[in-house]
Amino acid sequence: MRELRSIGIQPDIILCRCETELATELKAKIALFCNVDKDAVFTAIDVANIYEEPLKLYDEGLDQKVVIMLKLPAKNPNLRSWRTLVEKLENPKGTVTIGIVGKYVDLKESYKSLHEALVHGGVANDVSVKLAYLNSEEVNSKNVSAKIKDLDGVLVPGGFGSRGVEGKILSIGHARKKKIPFFGICLRLQCAVLEYARNVLGLKNANSEEFDLKTPHPVIYLMTEWYDFQKDRVEKRDKQSDKGGTMRLGAYPCVVRPKTRAEAAYQTKKIKERHRHRYEFNKEYEKRFEEKGLLFSGLSPDEALVEIVEAKDHPWFLGCQFHPEFKSNPMRPHPLFREFIKAAKEYKEKKGS
Repeated sequence: MRELRSIGIQPDIILCRCETELATELKAKIALFCNVDKDAVFTAIDVANIYEEPLKLYDEGLDQKVVIMLKLPAKNPNLRSWRTLVEKLENPKGTVTIGIVGKYVDLKESYKSLHEALVHGGVANDVSVKLAYLNSEEVNSKNVSAKIKDLDGVLVPGGFGSRGVEGKILSIGHARKKKIPFFGICLRLQCAVLEYARNVLGLKNANSEEFDLKTPHPVIYLMTEWYDFQKDRVEKRDKQSDKGGTMRLGAYPCVVRPKTRAEAAYQTKKIKERHRHRYEFNKEYEKRFEEKGLLFSGLSPDEALVEIVEAKDHPWFLGCQFHPEFKSNPMRPHPLFREFIKAAKEYKEKKGS
């Protein structure tokens, strides 16, 4: 509080993070020493899950105090749907275990938006989602089966660089062969393509130009068209690197092909999703992949860019070039996370029976 006042800030409301409810006398004392109204001190109590906190603050009267202070007209909120959400989170009808195979698993907050999107998908399917973290640098051909056998779904999140990539490719291959639901995001769509190229198409040493510029089969590459389009910006912004200005950032449209899992999830043919990547699928290999059962179910409107891939002979094997976790929220789970958790739930039920 002293630090706030030293820079000329006088708070109007005090939120006190604590493990138990604050007594009225203690709130009055805090108000006195902080120079705020007695009814401007609120308990921000610890809760089992973050989605319960708005209900606790509502019970404290925080919303009413804010409305009064801002002199805003307001009616009593209808919190029925939010209470239903919390009820589902606290009393799920089942549990699924999702393995997150990545290289940042020791820093779990790196995947925070991803974690919450999985929780949202669980709410939509009345199950809680248990997360199992697998360090992709520790996954190899000898232990991949043991690490994945107890999972109900495998999710490989996005990222940059070659570190841990081979472990991710092994995990994707195992999920494909064992019919375990798989969801790959951004670079992991590309890893799914690499796994399919090597083990289904038989393209030995197929790779991404991000990892191997001399690969005989660059199934993932830096589009020359994209590079040329951005060439002037590259030269101006980053004379020391060929990366400046070549990234596909922000929202891009996508056309979803009919009779695909992607269409079943989105229930529409035109979508828009957020991107953050540089390399793309090399469409020179498109026909060879489709002949072997990898379907390109989402494309850019001009069909130049691949946005979604899925395997035809698999219960749920899907990779997307974008980041769907950024558009998920608890009241409207993202369609792909909802369907992924649904597939994991069905896989567990089938496995149990």
